[in-house]
Amino acid sequence: MALTPHDVSRLADLARIELTDDELAELAPQLDVILNAVAGVAEVADEDIPPTSHAVPITNAFRSDAMKLSWPADEMLRSAPAEQDQRFRVPRILDDSDEQ
Repeated sequence: MALTPHDVSRLADLARIELTDDELAELAPQLDVILNAVAGVAEVADEDIPPTSHAVPITNAFRSDAMKLSWPADEMLRSAPAEQDQRFRVPRILDDSDEQ
């Protein structure tokens, strides 16, 4: 069943789009072609084809979760402009008050 300009007008109303009569007449056959193409996809899908989320099989590349040595805290804090309780001390940027 082909789309008519009246069908397109109803869709345009639902989408709150204003279209002229010329635009309705032009869009009707274009939308009909699109809907027929989408309907063709449904014909291709078959029950023996499992649903997939990707066109090719993919796997995550995980690295092993192994512990390794890190920089010593004392050495890292030596280059800090300020330090407190073995942590970097930075200027406060948020106020503790509840004012908004």
